[in-house]
Amino acid sequence: MSSLDAPGLPLRQGDHGPAVRDLHQRLGSAGFRDVGELDSFDDHTEKALREFQASRKLVEDGICARQTWTALVDADHRLGDRMIYLRSPMTRGDDVTDLQHQLGSLGFDAGWLDGIFGPDTERALRDFQHNQGLTADGVVGRETVAALQRLAGRPAGRSAGERTVAEVRDLEQLRNHTGVFGQRIIIGESGGMPAIADALARRLRLDGADVLTLHQPDLSDQARAANGWDGSVYVGLTLADSGHQVSYFEIDGFTSHGGRALAHHCGAALTAVLGTEITSQGMRLPILRETRMPAVWCRMGPPTSVVEQAAAVTDALREAIATWCVDSGDSPASSTG
Repeated sequence: MSSLDAPGLPLRQGDHGPAVRDLHQRLGSAGFRDVGELDSFDDHTEKALREFQASRKLVEDGICARQTWTALVDADHRLGDRMIYLRSPMTRGDDVTDLQHQLGSLGFDAGWLDGIFGPDTERALRDFQHNQGLTADGVVGRETVAALQRLAGRPAGRSAGERTVAEVRDLEQLRNHTGVFGQRIIIGESGGMPAIADALARRLRLDGADVLTLHQPDLSDQARAANGWDGSVYVGLTLADSGHQVSYFEIDGFTSHGGRALAHHCGAALTAVLGTEITSQGMRLPILRETRMPAVWCRMGPPTSVVEQAAAVTDALREAIATWCVDSGDSPASSTG
């Protein structure tokens, strides 16, 4: 199945049938082969799925919903396995992420490492092809992959410690922060926190920021709106029964330093208000991956506590964002993320 949406999602323990068989095959292709009975989602399947989710920096809930399924589809592809070019819908996959990282590490600005082959990646690819004396057709074929391999001196893939153009730009923007005034801030929530989102937006506007509020359940729609508005930072809010944390975008070979610094400030501020430790962690959640700017996703709970302390939560988030806006460097994360 090539679609990003499998029939029957979400898949969870107790499910049976062809969709579970397809899930098992994709887990096996990704290296997680101990999945139990082929057509049954059992304890073995859940364990393998949690391990896959952990390896991809996703929420480890053992349920195959859309974001986990998309990650499984992305994991099917390695750079050089297929021809890549700009098309609609845009090509996605781990091979595109590897391409973006290699181009960015070589000084060609492929944009955010979102694993989506869009116009920024195509421009960087054409520049690379021209630089290497190749036909600058914007198509990743055999000759382009071979040129990347020659320059890297290794099989196609990411190198630890290399910073892409996007990562360098992210760090430079963080160092140049001068305050809240004039910042273009997006506050997004997907249900359950509209009052806090709107109150936070009002406070930030009084501080001189331009603020866009998004109340949409589809986080990919939120990412598209944020990118179209050309925001400088995205702050997402959601209620959680457990597993409270603030997440920022991080994959192997790339960290959003601006997101990590903001997550650290938000986690510390919310911990003081809610009375439970809220850590910051690098993750690959779609909302963080698809927003082409520093972004955080704040999971807070329990719901009754958050609602009862709505004003204090709003003040804490406003203070965290204001502190981030005058930060001159990257703050350490408060967890292993």
